[in-house]
Formats: sequence, C-alpha cells, structure tokens
Amino acid sequence: MPFTLIKGTFRVVGLSPDGDSIRFVPDDDALVRALPGGSSGAKPSRQLRLDGIDALETHYNARHQPSRWAFAATDAILAFAGVKNVVWDSRHATVVAADDGTRGWILARQKEKYNRPVAFLFAGEAPDVDGASVTLDAALLRRSFNLQALHQGLAYPTFYATLFADLRTAMTAAAVDARTAKRGLWQEDRTTAGFEATSLGVLMDEVPILPKLFRRLSDYMAASGTAVGFKEALAEGRDVVWDLRTQQRTHLDTFVEQASGSVQIRLTRDPEELVFDEMPLQPPGFFAALVGAPLPSGA
Repeated sequence: MPFTLIKGTFRVVGLSPDGDSIRFVPDDDALVRALPGGSSGAKPSRQLRLDGIDALETHYNARHQPSRWAFAATDAILAFAGVKNVVWDSRHATVVAADDGTRGWILARQKEKYNRPVAFLFAGEAPDVDGASVTLDAALLRRSFNLQALHQGLAYPTFYATLFADLRTAMTAAAVDARTAKRGLWQEDRTTAGFEATSLGVLMDEVPILPKLFRRLSDYMAASGTAVGFKEALAEGRDVVWDLRTQQRTHLDTFVEQASGSVQIRLTRDPEELVFDEMPLQPPGFFAALVGAPLPSGA
C-alpha cells in the first residue's frame, strides 16, 4: 500500500522537540485529516510520530533518560530538518528561539491514537506533488531521518504491527549495524545486558534502555517507589507483542527477566525482534493508570 506524501514546514519555537518527534505544519491539513485513525480535527500544526524508531525520552511526564544520547538525537533531528540557531530555555525543555519554518515533507498512511501522523520524515523539497501516492522503497527509505537515526545509533528500533515487513527488515539491518559498531547510544545501552533499577535516578541519568521499557518501568517506580514487583505489574498490563524469533503472539512481560524481590532487570530479546501492537482500545496512559502513576502525555 502506498504512502501519502504531505508537504509542509517544521516549527520548534515555543515547543519541545525530541529525537523522534517534531512539529510539522502541513501545507494542506486536509491531507492529514484524511489519514485513517486518530481524530479528524484541524490543527495549525501536527506533532509527528516517526515510524519504526524510539529515541531516548527528554520529557516523559517530568522524567527523562540519559541526556547525552537524548539530546544528541534531538540535535540530529533539528539539523536534519535544517533548523538553525536553536536556543533552549534554562532547563533545555523548550526552544525559545530558532530559525525554523524550514521546508520538509512526510510519508504517512495513518494517525495513531494520540492523533499523531505516523510518518517517515524527509527534509527539503519533495520529489512529487502534495498528496501524491508514493511507494517507499529502499532507496527512498535511506533518505529518511528514521533510517538515518537508526544507522547513527541515535534511536532504538521500535516496530508496530502496521510497519511493512520489508521496511522493518531494512531498519533492522541499520540498527544491527549500529549496535555491532557501537555507534551512538549502543556504547552504553543496558537493555539486554541488564541493569539494577535501584532508583528513578538510575533510569534517568545512568542507563540507556529501550524507551518502551523505560516508560513502563518509570511509571511503575513513580507509583510504587521501587522496581520490585515490576514484572508482575507489567503482566497485568498485557502489552501485546509479536515475537519474531518464535513467530508467536504474547505479552511484553514474557521478555522481561526479573527475579522475585530483585531490582535487577533485563529484556531477553533485542528490540528489533519484537513487534508491538498499537492496542487502540486501550486509553492513553493505561499502564500508568493501572499502577497508579501520574498520567503521561504519551506512551
């Protein structure tokens, strides 16, 4: 199935871009409204969710991941978009000045439940007319920020069931190459090696891990004050996952190793071996609500 090409500009002033999301102002918002999923309300700008990647969190419900790699990914997406002279506030949370309004375009097929277009991101002028149906092949994929972020080791591969298998294969190759070469965050990643979640500070400042795991674990720890019992709570959440190694449908807790009473945690699959379900019937922040944590703005 082809993607819809949507032209527009990037905006960051007064906003909080991060390594896998940036605000996009479409030239014709009707093209975004026509995408299936989400809601159809018109907005002057659209927050994007970049397909197939997840960069370290910079502002997840007042929590963050290690800033070295989180900010490196943010700097990379701004540079890719051609946004220059960026000035952040004192907390490095909001852009207070920048030469934004640069041109770019996206390829998208849908909006997700947070109403963000799920997109592949490109800079500059598009090769076709606004609204064109475009097949995303390997050559075009290499031009996207999505693939470049994986190749540079600035984001984790994070796949959902709506991502085409051929694109997933190409993105997996880029991620594995970066991990093998220890580029970017792979120098310090502890997702499958394991880590001791002795405090939220460890998650926020010391150990880069898959952001999906960080969001679930930090929600749990924010509510309970400890990581003990996290695997059991995760089992109650029933995050649907497809295991590419065994070709079986299961849940995320299946791949979390944690002994009873321990704060030692690791994921037993590499991130690219898992395909997550969007779980559209679950409300936003469902896991935070389940464990009693403050509701986040995205999960």
